[in-house]
Amino acid sequence: MASRKAVLTPQAENFPRWYQEIIAKAELADNGPVRGTMVIRPYGYAIWERIQADMDVRIKAQGAENAYFPLFIPESYMRREAEHVEGFSPELAVVTHAGGKELEEPLIVRPTSETVIGEYMAKWVQSFRDLPLLLNQWANVVRWELRPRLFLRTSEFLWQEGHTAHASYEEARDYARRIAREAYAGLMTDLLAIPVVLGRKTARERFAGAVNTITAEAMMRDGKALQLGTSHELGQNFSRAFGIGFTGPGGGRELAWTTSWGTSTRMVGGLIMAHGDDQGLRIPPALAPVQVVVLAVKPEARDVARRMGGELAARQVRVTVDDRTDVAFGRRAVDWELKGIPLRVEIGPRDVEAQTAVLVRRLAGGERDVVPLADLAGRVPALLLQAQREMLAAARRARDARITPVGSMAEVPEAVSEGWATLDWDRLGPAGELELADAGITVRCLQRADGSMPDSDAEPGLVAFLARAY
Repeated sequence: MASRKAVLTPQAENFPRWYQEIIAKAELADNGPVRGTMVIRPYGYAIWERIQADMDVRIKAQGAENAYFPLFIPESYMRREAEHVEGFSPELAVVTHAGGKELEEPLIVRPTSETVIGEYMAKWVQSFRDLPLLLNQWANVVRWELRPRLFLRTSEFLWQEGHTAHASYEEARDYARRIAREAYAGLMTDLLAIPVVLGRKTARERFAGAVNTITAEAMMRDGKALQLGTSHELGQNFSRAFGIGFTGPGGGRELAWTTSWGTSTRMVGGLIMAHGDDQGLRIPPALAPVQVVVLAVKPEARDVARRMGGELAARQVRVTVDDRTDVAFGRRAVDWELKGIPLRVEIGPRDVEAQTAVLVRRLAGGERDVVPLADLAGRVPALLLQAQREMLAAARRARDARITPVGSMAEVPEAVSEGWATLDWDRLGPAGELELADAGITVRCLQRADGSMPDSDAEPGLVAFLARAY
């Protein structure tokens, strides 16, 4: 049996330290050589790859196609969308010299691609028949962070960014919402087992240059909020700046309506903080790069462990066989526990003799069962499905139990000390939002009372979700 000796600082004692330790000890990432950058290690990148693959399918299901645009953007492109530049200017990395010479025009290292993609949309769109134009890009971006934290805020990170152009406001609005609902919230709940609140950002919080921002907000185990993805209606702002126009059915010239939307490696940070415990990561089975690890306790169990690994792989289970019997069994078990592998199968000499194995459920707090070897491979797929459902249900219960409805601003600080608060937007308003922001509390999003998406901040009866956030 694996030792239960603590290898991490307990969450309740110091959550930020726990977060940093789990990233290091589970071998997810390391700090890069330049402040604010990160090196994503193979296990961390394997998690990102599975997120990326699932998201790619969902995006393509909405009709978007993948493309790629340059990392360097002429400064003049950014200046053409003044509000966009104002929003990003503190975070921009600027190249002024290259090839041993000073550049005639400075280049911006891509913070996001609305401007450069807008330039090419203007070339590619001529007629209403060219619309909608639905593009997605998998890339890296640079936003110079003053207070970096691995996966959550780094100066360079990986993401996808979608950009679309439409013939009408309604079509663009509906597409932005569909991406938020079907691609983003769908992946976060189905794959990451993280329940999210979808809502409208306030004018203060929305993306620079957007007329509306839809956000997916998740609660972490310390009660703080984390924005996991956003989808923006850009109206005709970028079309006006970059001349994205088309000839309509009647022959007149019209401006396109555009959207942009993105998710990033921040989701890996959200996964850690939404599910991890004092023993390490807990990875949902649908996401886990390794769903089952089979450990041979002693050399005599190696052949049986390898055979069981083959039987599980034949059932499409992602399995690793750990037969490194020259490494102490307790150390190996704790290391796999740290990595959050959903199921661990332990096989020792006595198990070989009895034709059994010990099945350890990481997601059920280390619950252990003795299972006949003949039944093991057949039981695992159902156990993985059950664990996936239980993780989502547990995360939803924990979140809902820590959302406190309040009736006044005065009640908000206490309510958000352990979770989130909800307050009628009519009682808060932009002035109250600004006052709370001074205390480090932000309006994460607005919803209608029935949980649906509002069309405007000015709608009566809206509910504001309030929290301290990452």
